[in-house]
Formats: sequence, structure tokens, C-alpha cells
Amino acid sequence: MANQRSARLNTANLGERLWNIIRENWYLGFTSFGGPPVHFKIFHDKFVAKLSWIDEQMYQELFSVCQAFSGPGSTKMHYCINLLHDGFLPALFGFLLWSLKVITVSFQKKAKHSQNTSEEGVEMQTQQQATASNGHEEYNAGARPSSRGKDGGRSSQRIDENGTLPLTEHEALPAEDQSRVVPQERRLNISWKFGVLLIVLFLLSFIVVMVLRGTLPHKSRLYSLFSNMYLAGTIIFGGGPVVIPLLREYIVAENWVSPRDFLIGLALIQAFPGPNFNFAVYLGSLTAINGGYNSAVGAILGFLGIFLPGLLTVHGTMGVWSAIRGWRWVKSSLRGVNAAAVGLIYTAVYRLWQIGHIDEGFQQGTSLAVDPWWVVVTATSYVGGYWFRLSPPVAILAGAIMGLIWYGVISD
Repeated sequence: MANQRSARLNTANLGERLWNIIRENWYLGFTSFGGPPVHFKIFHDKFVAKLSWIDEQMYQELFSVCQAFSGPGSTKMHYCINLLHDGFLPALFGFLLWSLKVITVSFQKKAKHSQNTSEEGVEMQTQQQATASNGHEEYNAGARPSSRGKDGGRSSQRIDENGTLPLTEHEALPAEDQSRVVPQERRLNISWKFGVLLIVLFLLSFIVVMVLRGTLPHKSRLYSLFSNMYLAGTIIFGGGPVVIPLLREYIVAENWVSPRDFLIGLALIQAFPGPNFNFAVYLGSLTAINGGYNSAVGAILGFLGIFLPGLLTVHGTMGVWSAIRGWRWVKSSLRGVNAAAVGLIYTAVYRLWQIGHIDEGFQQGTSLAVDPWWVVVTATSYVGGYWFRLSPPVAILAGAIMGLIWYGVISD
């Protein structure tokens, strides 16, 4: 039934496809807590298990492609699923529904207020929740594509396009050194020529932006902001957790935003749903305000700079992928890419741990281990998320309470 509905939607007019995007996507940007690893699970449950927009094999391929290239991993996954099902314009509209939340622009007002120690408690907890959530869910995401049985062969089951024929890899796939024949119904309707053209155009735009960034003698802060975000969006591999240390280098090191405001914004963005790359919107608005510009302009430039590279490259890559996805060695190489992406996540989480504590004596940030209480918060968040399925909003609320307890103790 779901598959018949999917086929019907693929031939529907633009208005019906846009309505389909609204109906199935409108709430995701407001309910998807927990960062990219949790988002991947949400997308799997919704678009594979519930709606059958794509099958398990296609999901794993999209996961590999989105992790293999720069940009926001979960946002690219969301865009690609909608692109395959409903086409370009509906997918673009779905991306806006997913990523545009007015609340991220208003963060700059809170960041300008004085920070007290109870706010630090909330801030510390949100970073611990990022650590616990990413560690747990990335383990699952990294293990999902390549589980093996006792005999060393592929033992995971793969569901066919209709979701009715569980097949083992031994039954369904040829030998490792043979090309896989992709059935007609699973072929991507995206031209590889257009994909190559899109990638080339992106590379040319990147070269122009970077040349101007390095040669213009008197650049406005707004252009510097956009070029730094464009560079960050191009070279970030590993998704949301990896972007945070990099943005610290490109924004805080330029003295556009203070370390304190950066960490407050990090706490806020972790406490709200949606993509972590929206952190660039917060930083863009603050950068504009501190430079004497309108905050909305900075927010828009931050948004475009951080998201455009990933969306352009993944759309182009989908075209190329449609031509090479049957090649055996390509799929094998992407297993290594998945593992490397998980490693980048853990590296980013460790770096956040090392700068996550700020107070009057550590304005640049220091290790959360400086106070054993934050280790307790970390352990509580991790154990709650890993073993007791504690949801991110509840964990964040618990951390806020623990932060207030810490504030009450030191105040006495």
C-alpha cells in the first residue's frame, strides 16, 4: 500500500508533491532533538519503516554518500530522501521546513545578556547530552551498514523495494569483484551529466570566494563572515558535532564573537531541535551585530554559507552516484568512509569536552573535568541515554536542574 502511494506521488503534479512534503515534513524541524545521529534514526523510522519512501538498501547508500562528503549529514539525508521521492522543488521546500526556525535568529538577544552560574549549568549539560547522544547513536549508525555473521559473510537482511522479500546478501548479491546490477525500479532518476556540471559549478564558486577572501585588501565583515562559513561548509566532514570546533576557529578566533557567547549559543542550539548547523545562524547574527550591521543580514549569510556547499555537492553527487552505484568497489570503499566519519564525531566530542567549562577564570574555556560535578552530569546523561532511552529534552531538563543544584551549593 505504501509503495503504491509512493509511485503515485512520483507522478503527481507539483502542487500535490508540495503538499505531500508539508504533510510529512512540517514538524520534523521542531521535534527532532538529539543532533545528527538521532536524526538518522528518525528518518529511518519514518521514511523507511513507516512510509516506505525508500528501502533499506537505498537508505544505507544515502547514509554512505551523505557521510562521505562535506556538509550537514542529516540535512543532506533529509534533502536526498525528499529529492528521490518528490523531485527538486519539493525537496528544497522540505529543506526550508527542516532548517528555518525563527528561534535560532533570536538567540543573539539571550547571548548579549550577562551569564550567571545557573546558566552555566544548563550550558554544561547540553554539551554532555551532545556527547552521550552522539556516542551512542553514532555507534549504532556506524554499525548498521556492515554487520556480519559468524561465517564472515554478510548476514544482515535487506528488504526489497516492496518491503516484502527479506533476502540475505548471500542470496541477493554477486561476488565482491563483480558489478552489481541495479534493478530498473531502484535506479535514480538523476542525470550524471547534470551532477558533474553542478559539482564543477560549485568548485568554481568556491575558488572565486576563496580567491577574493585572500586577495581583497579591505573586506567587509559581512563578506568575511560569508566566506568563512562557505569554507567551513565545504571542508566539514562528519556532520553537526564536527562543525562546532571548526566554527570556533573561524568565528571566535577572528574576535567576532566572544568565547562566552559562543558556548552559550552552543548550549542553546543543543537544547533545541533541528540541525546543529543552525548554529551558524546564531553566530552570523551575533557577528553582524558586533560589526554594526543588521542581525538578520548576518543570519542569512551564515545560513547560506554553511548549508549551500553541502546541498550543492550532495545533489551533484547523487547524479554521479546513479551511474556508479552498481560498482562493487565503490560500495566497499564507502564502508571505510562510514567508519572514518564516526571517528571524526568522537574527535569533535572530545574537543568540546576540552573547552566546555567557562567561568571568570577560564573565559576561553577549559576541560569539563575541572569540576567533578560535570563528570557526574556527563555520566548521568550517557547512562540515561544509552541504557534507559532517556530522550534528549528530558536529559537537558535534568541537566538544568543539576546545574541549579551546583549553583545553590557554591552560592552557600
